[in-house]
Amino acid sequence: MKRFRMAARPPSPAPSALSRVAVVGAGMVGLSTAWFLQERGVGVTVYDREGVAAGSSWGNAGWLTPGLATPLPEPAVLTYGVRAVLSPSSPVYVPPSADPKLLRFLAGFARNSTASQWLRSMRALVPINSLALPSFDTLAEGGVKARTPEAKSFIAAYRTAAERKVLLEELEQIHSAGQTMEFDVLDGNEARGVEPSLSDEIGAAIRLHGQRYIDPGHYVHALADAVRARGGVIHEGTEVTEVRDETAGVTVVGGRDGERFDAVVLATGAWLGRLARKFGVRPLVQAGRGYSFSVPVEHVPSGPVYFPAQRVACTPLGDRLRVAGMMEFRKPEAPLDTRRVHAIAEAARPLLRGADLDARRDEWVGSRPCTTDGLPLIGATRSPRVFAAGGHGMWGVTLGPATGRLLAETIVTGERPAQLAPFDPLR
Repeated sequence: MKRFRMAARPPSPAPSALSRVAVVGAGMVGLSTAWFLQERGVGVTVYDREGVAAGSSWGNAGWLTPGLATPLPEPAVLTYGVRAVLSPSSPVYVPPSADPKLLRFLAGFARNSTASQWLRSMRALVPINSLALPSFDTLAEGGVKARTPEAKSFIAAYRTAAERKVLLEELEQIHSAGQTMEFDVLDGNEARGVEPSLSDEIGAAIRLHGQRYIDPGHYVHALADAVRARGGVIHEGTEVTEVRDETAGVTVVGGRDGERFDAVVLATGAWLGRLARKFGVRPLVQAGRGYSFSVPVEHVPSGPVYFPAQRVACTPLGDRLRVAGMMEFRKPEAPLDTRRVHAIAEAARPLLRGADLDARRDEWVGSRPCTTDGLPLIGATRSPRVFAAGGHGMWGVTLGPATGRLLAETIVTGERPAQLAPFDPLR
């Protein structure tokens, strides 16, 4: 029999005592939490060491795909093998390192990359996934002026039908976990009929229904504008160096001065552990860095295009195509590595028609916050005034508003919604 011991957590402060809350991090998760706190009558101040959408919120693929929001540790990851993950051109890249934190993370990640653990984690995600798109709708109804268009087509494309079996099996597992997804199975000609930007190399595809996408940088800036319009303050270029839980409240030290609040939300992405660890948050949060760039294309797709075998994601943004990919486990501050950009371009080149992959602009790298079990950290810490919101891996954009909605409810009411139970930051 296994015994588990959770860290003791004092009771939350009385809801009536909350009037001012600080949010550290101005990405999708942090700003969504700020907006939903305002919706409940709480004043908010947001801090970010760089600026709005400066982290992984800006250059990612911008998919709103709760149907595909699955745990990152999966059995397929283990099939890459050591030689593959050490190759700079591999979709999953781990540079040789003696960093003990990274080695501990990779060991935990590998332990969770089993079919049984994946299914348990998938079942934990289903309830919050179901709130993802409705939470975006709530933001729109509340005045956030940014579109979340439904994808007229959302194509997962493969060279062969044999390659396609992996996603078909995953869709079956997603369904068995209690999450529904409508899709069509297409051959290559049918896929090109839907999406002419696919090359003749494509011989099989799956068309997903009911998904959306956004320009993530534009959306997060619109969300920041909405927070400001409601009286929220956003301090850009202000790094929070310390959070102190004191008798009369929580002091947030940013720059040279400290400011006192009734509570604080730590939504600092891949840097979550730096401020959260002293409040009992022990799960490792590792940067899973993703790369992207944009290119001109003769026929702009009418929705996202995904090449799962190459792990390359394409999203139409205006008259260009954003091409994104790579899962690179290394320090979040490391500079952009042009070899990764080149690897993504070469992986996509034979699969796209009419895309000028040599006319790249906006080359970018961002650090997605990943946990060893693939589940985010959302909720109260050992301090009843300090809350964590991070570790969403590849799904921070998709699940950011749902996270903010549920966490704001937790902070204001003192009661944790059932959807957040699997994501306890003290687990």
